[in-house]
Amino acid sequence: MNTYRVGDDVTVLNDQLEVPGIGHLPINAFVLHAREPVVVDTGLSLADRDFLAELGNVIDPADVRWIWLTHPDRDHTGGLFALLEAAPQAKLVTTFLGVGIMSTDRPLPLDRVHLLNPGQRLDVGDRTLTAFRPPLFDSPATVGFYDDKSRICFSSDCLGGPMPTADLASCPDVSQLPAAELLEAQLLWAAVDSPWVHNVSGQAYADSVRAMQAFDSDIVLSTHLPPAIGIGNQLIAMLLAAPDAPRFVGPDQAALEQMLASFEPAPVG
Repeated sequence: MNTYRVGDDVTVLNDQLEVPGIGHLPINAFVLHAREPVVVDTGLSLADRDFLAELGNVIDPADVRWIWLTHPDRDHTGGLFALLEAAPQAKLVTTFLGVGIMSTDRPLPLDRVHLLNPGQRLDVGDRTLTAFRPPLFDSPATVGFYDDKSRICFSSDCLGGPMPTADLASCPDVSQLPAAELLEAQLLWAAVDSPWVHNVSGQAYADSVRAMQAFDSDIVLSTHLPPAIGIGNQLIAMLLAAPDAPRFVGPDQAALEQMLASFEPAPVG
């Protein structure tokens, strides 16, 4: 994992996965250095990842007061239970559905849960976090938030995009990628992660985009994109274009068999 600071208030804990034929997908978690520190998501659920150890290089886990789970997909929950144990004063911020989904795998300690719905707010000592439903999402439990002090928007999986290289997947500013390439990557991610967007149009979807735009954030953070700094209008234009972007169609069985055949060792002799 790679860690770096964004602005004065946020540390990014960056990981990534290579997706064959698509690129390198960032997998980000965050620490919001509020008076009551907030950890946003907890990384990949893979045996060779130790999220808690990486977090310990940024903040003493015992100092964490809030764990904001933007949604309970496995690339967000890798270090969750280890962190709950190491941060005994921390509350887990999620939704009723988030608790239900997590409980199909491992029950959450309900006395450690703080249920928060879109539109509600959380006071973390020196700032208020406003919960909202991002325009694009792949889980009904998804809740991002806006920090009124740093003016940073945490958008969960919304706005993601695979990067062409590992270096770009770990860079501190997505503007290092040319705007046209960024748009292409984000529209691909929208089609992969939120395929329902092709079935919606009109005012309701546009209203959800405008609601996010109203935060007027200086920095927008996504689980699956390097930090987006000062390009708010570009991000909004992408979201508005998503319903009309090409649909994603993944490889079929014939493609899989061709791929497996390419892995077979050459005949000997």
